[in-house]
Amino acid sequence: MSGDKPCKRARGPKKHLKRLHAPKHWMLDKLSGSFAPRPSCGPHKFRECLPLAIFLRNRLKYALTYDEVKKIVKQRSIKVDGKVRTDVTYPAGFMDVIAIEKTGENFRLLYDAKGRFTIHRITPEEASYKLCKVKKLQVGVKGVPYVVTHDARTIRYPDPLIKSNDTVKVDLKSGKITDFLKFDSGNQVMVIGGRNMGRIGVITHRERHAGSFDIVHVKDAQGITFATRMTNVFVVGKGTKSYVSLPRGKGIRLTVAEERDKRLQGRQTNV
Repeated sequence: MSGDKPCKRARGPKKHLKRLHAPKHWMLDKLSGSFAPRPSCGPHKFRECLPLAIFLRNRLKYALTYDEVKKIVKQRSIKVDGKVRTDVTYPAGFMDVIAIEKTGENFRLLYDAKGRFTIHRITPEEASYKLCKVKKLQVGVKGVPYVVTHDARTIRYPDPLIKSNDTVKVDLKSGKITDFLKFDSGNQVMVIGGRNMGRIGVITHRERHAGSFDIVHVKDAQGITFATRMTNVFVVGKGTKSYVSLPRGKGIRLTVAEERDKRLQGRQTNV
């Protein structure tokens, strides 16, 4: 209507993030400030990443404040996937390898059974590669085939057998594919989205729904079956043999009662 005032819209990108609106899996408390580190634009989605500031300060406890994290990062001692990152809010994500040269430590970002990023230490040999899920396979200029992975890598001339939803093993030094895992029944997968996030199991079968989401049925090590969308599934091994070391708990989600019994058992053994 002509009498109404024109609505004001935001000018430019958002640069702040209120603490209460930060992703729950960052596990930030409510009362330690009004704001949270807003992730920079990068290879992983805003709500599916972990900024380096939170990894170093809240997870590893190598810094007490955001300012101390800056001083660590600016020394060029933090590498993500083999490249030095000096951005405090760089968005590290699933399967990324974080290396700290001064301490000689290597970490791979994986989900625990409750769908939260966990501190998972790995050997230097394992830190030389990562697994990437193939998001799309296309033919580019001059007929060059290429794949795009979940961490925004574009890899030219892949093996002709590689298709969408398969997993490729990428050497971090050269950036080339050294091996691949097919999205097939019987292979080990980790769930990277939805309510079953962080759970690990073996694909039993896949339901195809034309015009909708394909559903994948997964059976975990305890024999419990659950279903999730195909986009939420990430192949991590052939058969039951995983290509990467798995975090504590091996992706088995316990019920509240089972968790309580496990805690009580641990206390009794300590006494």
